Amino acid sequence: MSGWDSVRSSTRSQQGRSQNLSPRTPSRTVTLGRVQPQAPTFRTVYCNDRDANYAHRYRGNSISTTKYNIFTFLPKGLYEQFRRVANLYFLMVSILSTTPYSPVHPVTNVVPLSLVLLVSLIKEAFEDSKRFQNDMAINNTLVDVLQDQRWESIPWKKLQVGDIVRVKQDGFFPADMLLLASTNPDGVCYIETANLDGETNLKIRKALERTWDYLTSEKACEFKGEVQCEQPNNSLYTFTGNLVMENQTLPLSPNQILLRGCSLKNSEFIVGAIIFTGHETKVMMNSMNVPSKRSTLERKLDKLILTLFGTLFTMCLIGAIGSGVFIDRKYYFLGLSKSVEDQFNPSNRFLVALLTMLTLLTLYSTIIPISLYVSIEMIKFIQCTQFINKDLNMYHAESNTPALARTSNLNEELGQVEYIFSDKTGTLTRNLMEFFKCSIGGEIYGTGMTEIERGVAERKGIKVPEVQTSVNSVREKGFNFDDDRIMRGAWRNEPNSDACKEFFRCLAICHTVLPESDESPEKIKYQAASPDEAALVSAAKNFGFFFCRRTPTMIYVRESHVESMGKIQDVSYEILNVLEFNSTRKRQSVVCRYPDGRLVLYCKGADTVIYERLVGGSDDVKNMTKEHLEQFGSSGLRTLCLAYRDLAPDMYESWNEKFIQAKSSLRDREKKLDEVAELIEKDLVLIGATAIEDKLQEGVPNCIETLSRAGIKIWVLTGDKMETAINIAYACNLLNNEMKQFIISSETDAIREVEERGDQVEIARFIKEEVKKQLKRCLDEAQQYFHSISGPKLALVIDGKCLMYALDPSLRIMLLTLSLNCSSVICCRVSPLQKAQVTSLVKKGARKITLSIGDGANDVSMIQAAHIGVGISGLEGMQAVMASDFAIAQFRYLKDLLLVHGRWSYLRLCKVVMYFFYKNLTFTLTQFWFTFNTGFSGQRFYDDWFQSLYNVIFTALPVIIVGLFDKDVSSSLSKKFPELYKEGIRNIFFKWRVVAIWAFSAIYQSLVFYLFVTVSSSTSQGSSGKLFGLWDVSTMAFTCVVVTVNLRLLMICNSITRWHYISVGGSILAWFLFIFIYSGIMTPYDRQENVFWVIFVLMGTFYFYITLLLVPVAALLGDFLYLGVQRWFFPYDYQIVQEIHKDEADDSGSSDFLGIENQLTPEEARSYAISQLPREISKHRGFAFDSPGYESFFASQLGIYAPQKAWDVARRASMRSKPKTNKKN
Repeated sequence: MSGWDSVRSSTRSQQGRSQNLSPRTPSRTVTLGRVQPQAPTFRTVYCNDRDANYAHRYRGNSISTTKYNIFTFLPKGLYEQFRRVANLYFLMVSILSTTPYSPVHPVTNVVPLSLVLLVSLIKEAFEDSKRFQNDMAINNTLVDVLQDQRWESIPWKKLQVGDIVRVKQDGFFPADMLLLASTNPDGVCYIETANLDGETNLKIRKALERTWDYLTSEKACEFKGEVQCEQPNNSLYTFTGNLVMENQTLPLSPNQILLRGCSLKNSEFIVGAIIFTGHETKVMMNSMNVPSKRSTLERKLDKLILTLFGTLFTMCLIGAIGSGVFIDRKYYFLGLSKSVEDQFNPSNRFLVALLTMLTLLTLYSTIIPISLYVSIEMIKFIQCTQFINKDLNMYHAESNTPALARTSNLNEELGQVEYIFSDKTGTLTRNLMEFFKCSIGGEIYGTGMTEIERGVAERKGIKVPEVQTSVNSVREKGFNFDDDRIMRGAWRNEPNSDACKEFFRCLAICHTVLPESDESPEKIKYQAASPDEAALVSAAKNFGFFFCRRTPTMIYVRESHVESMGKIQDVSYEILNVLEFNSTRKRQSVVCRYPDGRLVLYCKGADTVIYERLVGGSDDVKNMTKEHLEQFGSSGLRTLCLAYRDLAPDMYESWNEKFIQAKSSLRDREKKLDEVAELIEKDLVLIGATAIEDKLQEGVPNCIETLSRAGIKIWVLTGDKMETAINIAYACNLLNNEMKQFIISSETDAIREVEERGDQVEIARFIKEEVKKQLKRCLDEAQQYFHSISGPKLALVIDGKCLMYALDPSLRIMLLTLSLNCSSVICCRVSPLQKAQVTSLVKKGARKITLSIGDGANDVSMIQAAHIGVGISGLEGMQAVMASDFAIAQFRYLKDLLLVHGRWSYLRLCKVVMYFFYKNLTFTLTQFWFTFNTGFSGQRFYDDWFQSLYNVIFTALPVIIVGLFDKDVSSSLSKKFPELYKEGIRNIFFKWRVVAIWAFSAIYQSLVFYLFVTVSSSTSQGSSGKLFGLWDVSTMAFTCVVVTVNLRLLMICNSITRWHYISVGGSILAWFLFIFIYSGIMTPYDRQENVFWVIFVLMGTFYFYITLLLVPVAALLGDFLYLGVQRWFFPYDYQIVQEIHKDEADDSGSSDFLGIENQLTPEEARSYAISQLPREISKHRGFAFDSPGYESFFASQLGIYAPQKAWDVARRASMRSKPKTNKKN
């Protein structure tokens, strides 16, 4: 469904009306950001009754994500263009040029401005038409709706609240729906929520038992229910409402709600009732408006242009005052009679000054050329289409996906990024869980080596060889394990064979996985609510305990090598009870009965909760397993502890009665079930531990380490739970055991105790106070490390519920202060909107350049909130790509995108802007100096065509070539020395100091051009004996200007190609060709007949050649001396790298290893690498698991939502340290 893949932001619409038909008090809502506060009434939806719903005027299901419509395009589009200060200036000059006081023709200014605006508006229209097409594709997607007792296919946009719809397998839900019935047993369906939270593992939804029968059109048409629920809001994980049918009120929970954007999996079809439509659906209310992004350099360029405008105004004011003072009838030769025009009438000096100012304003308008924006747009466009889009280093061959620049406005912004906000699932990881290692009975198994182990070893200076896999190793989805000691029945020969058997049975029995397809190991597919579960069951299969079939009460396992080697037998285990996993319990248990009557409880969970419940004794096994867990955790693996307990029949029967009572309870069911579980989950015998690798995308740790060296801080914002996020942070080198970690979590006993009371106002107040205390504690502790020289790096880990309150205006600055001083920040269980809020917090509060990267629809708001949005074209559709500014296939390509293309673009555009500023100031100042010799009359020094073509032809092409091809160091050196990127973060090439240096150069050179030429030509004469006149002198001066500014461009180039020579030589040659033709012909319509034959008269004298040689040399001498002194005594970082590698060929930029690798054998090197991993000091043991059940899936995600408050973040002045440059000999 390509249409849905394009969904992204939209404006929020007005909420629908509703009637207060329920006596219940509405729940408070919650959240930060663009919250839709709940109305004081419930929404009432009459299912299968359009007439009854019509009175409420609910919104339709059509969506619009476009930036413009047919009425707003022209005014809004022009507003976008005139946000540029330069365009406003050009508009003013164009208006002035139409007055009789303008010395230049109006076409000179009006036509270029019109062309620039037209091209920009066409570009905007083209981009918005793509959004419109995506909207149409979504709105016109067909879905089955119940009409006249049969299913009719109609477009999504025609759906209305209360309609009964049927969604087939792999289809997307067209609106927020109440699940009524499913083709699966017990009203269960499986959905994929990748568009909401980025997770591709399936979630379970279950219909109310009273609605299971409404599956066919005949039965569905009989359904007449009334849904009383909360008003539309943006909370993805909560829902409050009741279903009233046949005078019976049934409570509804998020477990019965199917959200728009999710897709149906492993179910033939489901039937549901529409509750929220269009812009009132939760996914759309989590969206943001399509932003209009402008680069930081462009905004600073506006300030530069305002400065130039101030300079222009000062020049015009000087000329106007001078004109008012100079004008006098005593200069009889000027013919200033009483009938003279107002501009030269000495009787009204104030009017003379005013009109002269307008004249000079148009005369000096070249100080800000309109070609600046045209050239920059052209450079950026070519950079995107020819360099970024065609870079083979960012081409992903496996998916045939090149990099894609979807906008050309932000190229240089890529060279100044200081903060990266990254999604986890699908961005840093492949979301591919593989069983990698295990510990059984105190013995570790598995010979693999994770990426983090390799990374640590390489940073220690050791090149670790590839681990050789055995001939009999098995590799399949979810299983990447190799150890001959326990594969293919070899575990029978291990000293701990009984523990191995219990370990494998625990893997095969303790889960909620559903098998699909044939009952053969090769063809079977496992559908699990968590990829961890599927990996563990797959591991059991490969160890010879093949889970092949299940019924509601039985699990069938095909066991190999148990009785004897090679013997295979099918064993059925009766599942008596399932104690579900949730984030509070952090464990899952199954009570089963063996065929021989043995009762066993198998339990798997976090090491902290399992170790608390172990029976006494076996301390050696416990200690060894704990050591293994620490080793797994520091290697970035996700761990679980496995344990079991034999149960006595009498004890079990007694406990089971309590369990049945708790499960049947209507009040506090989850709490009572947890209490009952505590009675049996004790006195456990530890079996061992599993270690699962969440496969990172290729090159992620190396990329993150390189970006960190470049001065970029990386934050991970994920919807995953805290343990998973911490694990991945370890694997990515964002966290390590030497860091001081601040963890702010809502999973504390105090918060749980308050939540159990159910008072929403008290919960909100208490959690906010707890978050405030934790933030203050962390900040006070962090302050101590700030003042220590060798203090550890800091890291902050915070979950979504705490973050919700930390983003409150009263706590936001405290959170920002703590976060900015941390090397890594991990935000867990955050909603799409919270991702955008955190991004905006740093963007607006700290005034730093931010980049957001993600791959799912849940990342769209974050991508749009940052200065730069990068989408990864991965497995979760194209939503992120469609909302992004740049699209890449892998996270590791950020290294090339930022350190190479971003840095080059920043350097090039800084040079382009500075050069434009210099060359136009130089040209305009020569005109300004001439004004002092003309009585401030506004007489032009240059011919009209000279002025018009100066920026368009004579100096246009060389600066574009520099903007495209200038390169300070090669791409490999840019990645080898990522510290060079810090120059862009500090913006050292676009500071006012740099502007002042260029301005001084322009003033000096303009004086050289004007004074040298006018003074030296005062006594010069042509071959005919006539003295040089105005047009001879101005043509000579203009020739020197064109030659000098083009040669000056070559002096700022780091690399000079044939295109530089061609463009510079061609521009100078174009001037001579033009003047030969222009001065060689004369027509009756020619305004400047005095220019006729000027160049031929000049070139007939020796004066022309000696001036053309000496004036540029004198003008460029100052720049030559400055550049030499600067490079020798105050070099930039890139200039040092240039000197180091000036005699070297371009290399791959790979870092060298230290000499120790040559002194060790491969086995010794690997052992040394592993021995260097921090173990003893590690407290991180890698627990990460999720296995949601029917009832408790949302239990841990229920939260309280607070209304939005206006917030204003005080800017935090960033501490900037002097860059350190590593010099290599």
